[in-house]
Amino acid sequence: MSEPILRVERVSKRFGNVVALRDVSLSVPAGQVTCLLGDNGAGKSTLIQILAGVHRPTDGRYLVDGAPADFASPRDALTRGIATVYQDLAMIPLLSIWRNFFLGAEPCVGSGPLRRIDIARCERVVREEMSRLGVQVRDPAQPVGTLSGGERQAVAIARAIHFGARVLILDEPTAALGVKQAGVVLRYIAKARARGVGVVFITHNPHHAYPVGDRFVILRRGEVQGDYGRHEITLEELVGMMAGGEELERLAHELGRPASAQGAAG
Repeated sequence: MSEPILRVERVSKRFGNVVALRDVSLSVPAGQVTCLLGDNGAGKSTLIQILAGVHRPTDGRYLVDGAPADFASPRDALTRGIATVYQDLAMIPLLSIWRNFFLGAEPCVGSGPLRRIDIARCERVVREEMSRLGVQVRDPAQPVGTLSGGERQAVAIARAIHFGARVLILDEPTAALGVKQAGVVLRYIAKARARGVGVVFITHNPHHAYPVGDRFVILRRGEVQGDYGRHEITLEELVGMMAGGEELERLAHELGRPASAQGAAG
């Protein structure tokens, strides 16, 4: 088995007396989707910030291609091919698709006072990269704010891959989307995996994680509560672990309704 692109071993993070993460281990192989699941307060955001180079771990090791890594900033992580797409997508709605795609890294032609952005090349690259994710861009010059939520996610994913992402960390990409748009984003994630990218898919929704996940890591109160390969856990078991299992059964009993009936109602 080849060495994972990214691996953290027994990582902990403390902020003063507050322990945000304790002994968390995670591996991200190329061409696989590792789903990181947990409710609010589970420690997902802190782990994302460590993976992205925002925070250094208090304890534990961070390895890239099997060698220890110590990132002082997100730029350091980017230079090693580790890109993070946050929920806000870091886009400017009134700017065009191609402007948002290349923001700050536009290819140019000419020299001296005649140097200018190569708009034709920008638009061609946008069409090609989006097409690889299965999105046919009507007009690269249209404002990115006119795209659907799923299409904006596609722009962010395509942008990261174009600029060399080997690991793509997606922070709740389906959280604010409806069922249809969430399904579209899951297809983009599968296409990124097919291109050999290691994907970390952060979500609190097991129904979104299970269709694309190859591995499922469940965080609760800053600790790993489970780490399973796809063939080691069913969707029902994953839902039960996320819902709190016994806690859900107790709640259902208090409400006078069986858990199965609640699931059918939801």
